[in-house]
This record gives sequence, C-alpha cells and structure tokens, in this order.
Amino acid sequence: MSLDDVLAKIDENLPEATERLLKLLRIPSISTDPAFKRDCDDAADWLVADLKTLGVDASKRMTTGHPMVVGHVDGDGPHLLFYGHYDVQPVDPLELWDRPPFEPQVEDTDKGQVIRGRGASDDKGQLMTFIEACRAWKAVHGSLPCKITFFFEGEEESGSPSLVPFMMENAKELTTDIALICDTGLFESAVPAITTMLRGLVAEEVIIKGPDRDLHSGMYGGIAMNPIRVLSKIITGLHDTTGRITLPGFYDGVPELSDEIRAQWQNLAFDHSAYLGDVGLSVPAGEQDRTPLEMIWSRPTCDVNGIWGGYAGDGFKTVLPAEAGAKISFRLVGTQDPDKIHDAFEAYVLSCLPEDYTAEFPLGKGSKAAQMAITDPMFEKARKALSDEWPRPASYIGCGGSIPIAGHFKDILGVDAMLIGFGKDDDQIHSPNEKYDMQSFHKGTRSWARILAALSA
Repeated sequence: MSLDDVLAKIDENLPEATERLLKLLRIPSISTDPAFKRDCDDAADWLVADLKTLGVDASKRMTTGHPMVVGHVDGDGPHLLFYGHYDVQPVDPLELWDRPPFEPQVEDTDKGQVIRGRGASDDKGQLMTFIEACRAWKAVHGSLPCKITFFFEGEEESGSPSLVPFMMENAKELTTDIALICDTGLFESAVPAITTMLRGLVAEEVIIKGPDRDLHSGMYGGIAMNPIRVLSKIITGLHDTTGRITLPGFYDGVPELSDEIRAQWQNLAFDHSAYLGDVGLSVPAGEQDRTPLEMIWSRPTCDVNGIWGGYAGDGFKTVLPAEAGAKISFRLVGTQDPDKIHDAFEAYVLSCLPEDYTAEFPLGKGSKAAQMAITDPMFEKARKALSDEWPRPASYIGCGGSIPIAGHFKDILGVDAMLIGFGKDDDQIHSPNEKYDMQSFHKGTRSWARILAALSA
C-alpha cells in the first residue's frame, strides 16, 4: 500500500468527512461568552471522542478557562505536534447571516461548493483536514506514519489566557521535533504556502502635557506652545523622507532576505497595485528601496493608530489644549528587541520636549517576532509535498501580523512551527456568512497526507 491508496481513501470518504465537520460546526463553541461555556466543553469532548476512533490516547485537560484537548499516538520517525483551536468568534450581527450560523450546510456558489457556518474556516475546517488525513492513513495502513501529539485549544479567539501556563506546566509532554499549525491560508487564495516569518509588536501610548489647563488661543496663542504641535513634531520625526524609521538602533536585528526566499517571493508575482487598489490607494508608502511584499512581510513598521487633543466637535472652541496623545505601534521582524524599541521611543520623545512640557507613557508592551529555521530539512520536504498537490508550487511566505502560538512554541518548547493552512481571502472569517471552500477542505486533507508521508519517510 502506498500514498496513492491514502489519497484514494480521502477522495472516497469525502462525504463522510464533510458530515463529521458539519457535526463539529453545529457546536456553538464561542469562547468569549460565558453563556457558551458548556458548548466549549462539548466541542472538546467531541474531539476527544473522534481522536479515540483513530486509536489516539486523547483526553480533555481542564484549565482555569476552557479545556485543552491533548492526544498522543506512538510511532517511528519524527515526533510531530499538530495544533488547532476549536473555539470560534461570536456571530454578531446575527441579522447579516443568510442562515443560522450554527446550522451549517454545503452550498453551491458561482466559485464552487463551500461549507457555510461559523468556524468553517477558522479553525474547525482547517483542524479537521489534518484529522481526516490521519483517518485515511489509519484506514489504509492500520496505524499512523509517525509519532504525533494532537494539541487543540479552546481560547484562541479570546486571547488564550490559559495557553502559556498550560504549555509551561506540560512542556515536557508537548515538546516534539516540530509543530504544525493550521490557522493560515493560501497566498492570494491560490498558492499553497508555509508561513515562516511572523512580525512582533510593540504597542505604545504617549501623552504630552503642557499648561495646567486649556488656554484661550487669543490670549495665549503664539506665546504658549501647543501640545498638539509638540506631538505632531514627534510623530513627523519618526520617519525620514524615504520611509525609514529614525529611532536610533531601530534596525538592529533586522535580517536581509536570503536569495532563495527573495526568488520565491518574486515568483509569486504579487500585484501591489491591485492590493492597494482594493482599499482605494495606489502608491506603497514604506521604505522606498524595498519591494511591496518585503514591506508587508519582512520589514519593520511604525504607525500611528490613534491621535487626540483639543476640541473636535461641531463648530470651533478656540483653545490650546492642556494635553495631546497618540497610540503608536511598531511591527518587529528578525531579532529586534521590544524592550530596546520601547526605550528608544521613550528617549526620542523626551528629547523632543520643549521646556515646561512632560510626557507620560501609560502603555509600552511588546512581543518578539518569530522566524522559523527553514534550514531544517523537514521544511523543504513539506514544501515539496504541498507542491505535488496543488497546480502552483508552494512557497515560503511571511505574515504581516502576529500569531502568538508560533512564538510560544519557540520560546517555551524550543520548537519551530510550520504554519500551513488552506483558507482563502474571501472566507469571511470573524464575519457573517463565514465559509470554507470544499476544494480547500478536500485538497487540504490530501495535502496533509502528502506531508505526513514526506516527513515520516
């Protein structure tokens, strides 16, 4: 028996696999709302029972929040950990759904069949692609191809408050050769991808204080410095005319792309004009000597996320405000140190203050970027396996946002993660009418079977 037999079993069992996913989708496991606590428990119980049908030693592990599901199966070769989450986002606004969000069904659309329902793509459908690949493998071969740990969380959509303590308490049990995470998507809905770069984040708030009260602009304008003017100068000075960030030492730890990754990204033929055009823009605003994909995936950023000060209501209130503030975030890459970025930002702001003016920093927290060691041969094996399943070759890509679980695997367990998912850009995750393409579910399952074969060879 060969991989082809497993793939054929996946094709044959697609109707039954779809029905299992629909059953899981019917459980309203909304982790943010205490009213659905029992449903989160039910979803965990459902997964434990399903894993046991595969011969997995699975159990529900209680936490201070929603339970974890952990399962183990022995085998030869590498030890893999597969992570997913069974909790889902709230469904509001309910009136925008075309059908009840927890009454899922398969629908025909002009782009093919989709599975419609809350959690279909994020993350129950993605999670089940791996389980169904394991089910087909077990049916054909009688056992799974290697040692696997299954790790399912019930609080991802509510900030994962129990995750880090649980991982630290159970680090020995959860440490494997590599982790697999199924909470990402295809590049531009078409290209299979392994996400290997995740940006970190530093979140800052600064409040500039000057006079001890709001001042009449006719009496004090010109003689008193306006805190908004001070803040504006600070913000303007964070970038130079080429788009580079000016904080001293800011680029320490920012790596250059390898020739291999640069070539893969160029082959993606990313259309930045269309990407910006979708939101009514046309010109990239980042570092002018970088490609658009580099700006999104592999370069650090600085952005003002909110700004306030003075009177902003109807008409005029001609005052100089006593204070002005802003929320500013930095996306980090490579080995940039969040603490050093915070210290550099604070020192820069203080250096810009005129006499009599002070600055407060009520916020200042950060997390490091995560970059996976793709020199590990398992990464290239997985990339080639994905390429064998899809019409276009798989690529290593970056992610402009942050996926904390990948960093936790690296920091707590010392394990790199492969982020492989099959979601599409229009899946409407977190929004009404969420869906998961039947093609994604089917080919995603086949992809995991190919990856299991490649990694266990």
